[in-house]
This record gives sequence, C-alpha cells and structure tokens, in this order.
Amino acid sequence: MHTKKALIVYGREECHLCQTMILALQDLQKQVSFDFQVIDIDADPELVALYGEKIPVLVSAANHQEICHYFLDFAALDDYLDKFR
Repeated sequence: MHTKKALIVYGREECHLCQTMILALQDLQKQVSFDFQVIDIDADPELVALYGEKIPVLVSAANHQEICHYFLDFAALDDYLDKFR
C-alpha cells in the first residue's frame, strides 16, 4: 500500500543522473517527510520501452503522475508534496 507521499524513481544502476537524483532525495528527506523507492527499468522491458533514455524519472507511486525527469526539480516536487500538507 503506497502512501500519497510515496514516490518512485525509475532509473538504471549505471546512471550518474539517477544517483544524483537519489542522493538529492535522500538529503531532502532530512527536512520533508516522504518515502521513495528506486526501480531499475532494465529489469522490465515495458519500463525500458516507456522510459528508455528519459531516466531518471520521478513519479508519484499513487497515480504514476510524472513529477520530473533527468534532474530533481525541487519546485515541482514541493508543489506535489504541498498537496498533502
């Protein structure tokens, strides 16, 4: 069961942009309450077809609404999380 403030990062293991986004999210968790999981798209051909080179992609776990991709967009994430405050 996902909470409304649960997020998913779709990415790959050997992806420096993915690692950068994950570290930024971990830092942000020190100030803001949310959960996220990382899913390696290479484990699922459908995800590779969907996201391909657009990674990392940050989405809502609840409805798969895309929040941002390539880089963590703090403003877009803040707007998304504001809905639950």
